[in-house]
Amino acid sequence: MTDVHRWEVPGRVNLIGEHLDYNGGPVLPIAIDRSLTIKVRSRDDAVVNLWSDLPGSTKVSFGTGVQPGEVEGWATYGAGMVWSMTQAGHDIPGADIVVESRLPSGAGLSSSAALTCGIGAALNELFGLGLDRTRIAQLAQRAETDFAGAPVGMMDQLTVLLGEVDHAVLMDTSVSPPTTTTVPVTWEEDGLTMLVINTGAHHALADGEYAARRDECERAAAELGLEWLSDATLDATVRLTDDTLKARTRHVLTETARVRGAVSAINRRAWAQLGTILTASHASLRDDFQVSCPELDVAVEAALEAGALGARMTGGGFGGSAIALLPIDRLSAVRERVEARYASHQWKPPQTFVVHAADGAHRVT
Repeated sequence: MTDVHRWEVPGRVNLIGEHLDYNGGPVLPIAIDRSLTIKVRSRDDAVVNLWSDLPGSTKVSFGTGVQPGEVEGWATYGAGMVWSMTQAGHDIPGADIVVESRLPSGAGLSSSAALTCGIGAALNELFGLGLDRTRIAQLAQRAETDFAGAPVGMMDQLTVLLGEVDHAVLMDTSVSPPTTTTVPVTWEEDGLTMLVINTGAHHALADGEYAARRDECERAAAELGLEWLSDATLDATVRLTDDTLKARTRHVLTETARVRGAVSAINRRAWAQLGTILTASHASLRDDFQVSCPELDVAVEAALEAGALGARMTGGGFGGSAIALLPIDRLSAVRERVEARYASHQWKPPQTFVVHAADGAHRVT
């Protein structure tokens, strides 16, 4: 490929604030040093060609006038981004796009947002569209919601575009677009590390469960007379009559408090307290929001048994990954314990890797 522009686009780990981004609550993700590489060059024939090194993927071609339902599989998100940009009035003459991944798909690390935002950032620069990062995130969100059928918030898109090395991104999702500030994360200076445990249990946010949780939260907010469920007060679960809506509201209410507690703990370098908050978040996601699964629960339990300060599922749930905050000298012990517990269930070994807070999408060449 000649005249090729190359971009690196990170995945993300949400430290705390799960399922709050569509409930108007605060979230605290980091961009991570596992990424997609996106190579792009221009065409002038209104055709977009997509290639990927994902297993089983083949070249996919479509016109710049692509519509929902015309592209399936992994390329849906790339096609959705082209559709979202053209629907917003931006001229895409055509492009060749190659995607290379060090980011496991279906692991809850936001590979879909990395793909849509990376393509958006690359096309924005390639064709001089003049879009800022927040606008690219909005268009990427629409690609996932209206083209791919996954009604996501904007947390993932903003994280992979605005992340910074050694910082988390604190977002207030009660305003549109969400406002962001950075929070230094310094646990590595104190001998700790963040481990991702990719369970291998595949999740797909478009399979209906994610949408069902969002609908339940909207119903609870409506019954309480609130714009955002995160604004619920302590009496909310007494006022609600449906047990499921009570449980969903209890998670949103307590998770909102946990984000604020986590930011305070990080600023004070109170790592044991942060660990306790992470673990409490997992219990809430498991019991009140019901988005965990046996593989995630075992990963969290095993990490804690082996010395992690805290652990929780991350991402939308129903599979994907857990994270664990642990002393670096417990890394091997945690890995071994998790693998042993998986073997006892006759599950495939999980993939484990350390992550660091990284920069958002950026052009390399």
